[in-house]
Amino acid sequence: MSRLASFVILISILLPSSLSAHEFNPAHLLINEIDDISHEYSAQWMYPKKNIGQRGRVLFPSSCIRKNDPLFYQSKYVVENITLNCESSIKGNFIEILDLSVLTDSLVTINYINGQVFEGLVNLRNSKLLVPNKTSLLGRGYFQLGLVHLYSGLDHILFLLGLLLLVSGFLNVIKTVTAFTIAHTITLALSVTGLIYIPQSTIEILIAITIIYLAIEISQNKLYKSTPWLIAFGFGLLHGFGFASALTDIGFSDGNLFYSLLFFNIGIELAQIGVILIFSLCIYVMKISSFKFNYSLAISYLLGGAGFYWVLDRGISMIF
Repeated sequence: MSRLASFVILISILLPSSLSAHEFNPAHLLINEIDDISHEYSAQWMYPKKNIGQRGRVLFPSSCIRKNDPLFYQSKYVVENITLNCESSIKGNFIEILDLSVLTDSLVTINYINGQVFEGLVNLRNSKLLVPNKTSLLGRGYFQLGLVHLYSGLDHILFLLGLLLLVSGFLNVIKTVTAFTIAHTITLALSVTGLIYIPQSTIEILIAITIIYLAIEISQNKLYKSTPWLIAFGFGLLHGFGFASALTDIGFSDGNLFYSLLFFNIGIELAQIGVILIFSLCIYVMKISSFKFNYSLAISYLLGGAGFYWVLDRGISMIF
C-alpha cells in the first residue's frame, strides 16, 4: 500500500470530528403581512433538525399576540407556523431570536402587503434585529449568507487550496478562479430556479471525490500549465449545486429571486477571494522559506484523508 493511501486512511480514522464539514443549513424566519390595517401577520419559523443544542426561539414585539401551530418536519427543517395579531406595525420594533448555535445563523425575511421586502441576518452574537420603518437594500441578508456559507464550508475551502497547488503562474490562477466562479454561478442559478435538480446527498459525495482527485494529482507533483481552467470549470459545476442546496430548502424571496441570488453569489465570491489570497500568501511563504518541508505532499495527505472520510460519512448517511 502506498504512503499516500496509508496516511489517508489514518487521517480518516483518527480525525473524524475535525474533518466534519459543517452543512450549511441556516434557519429562516419568514413573515408575511396579511393586513396592514389590523396588523395581522403570518410567520413561518424554519430551524435545521441537525443542530447543536436546543431549537432557536423567536421573540416578536410585545404588542403582538401569537398563535403557534403544531411543529412538523420539512426536508432538513423543523417548521412552525405562527399567526400574529399586533396592536401596531412591526416596523420600528425588534425581533429577537434566542438559542441560536455558533454554527447556525438565521435569515429574516419580511414581505409586506405593498410588495416591499425587508431582509436581515441574526446570529448568536447579534440576536436582535430592528425592523426599519423604511425597507433597506434588497439582498443584504443573502450577501451575508454567501460569506458565511463559504467560510463555514470546509470542503469548499480545501478544494480551493488543492486547486491553487495544481496551477502554475499568476495568470493561470486568475483564469482558473474565473472559470470556477463562472461554473458554480451557472449551476447555482439553474438549481435554485428549479431547472436542474440533483439530490444534495449525491452532490456532497461528488464534491468529496473532487477533493480526493486533487489530492492524488498533488501527490504526483502535477502542475496544470496549459488549460487549468478546464478542470476548474468542470468541478465548479458540481460545487455550484452544493452552494445552492441549502438555499433551495429555505427559499428565496418571491419576486426578488434575481437580487437575492446576485447578492448571495457576491458574498460567496468575496469570501472566496479572501480565502485564495490567504492561501496564496501561505504558499508563497512556504516556497521561499529556508525550512525544508514538503508542504505539497502534506497537504495532499490532508485533502485525501478529508475527502475519503467525507465519501464514507456521506455515503453511509445517504444509505441509512
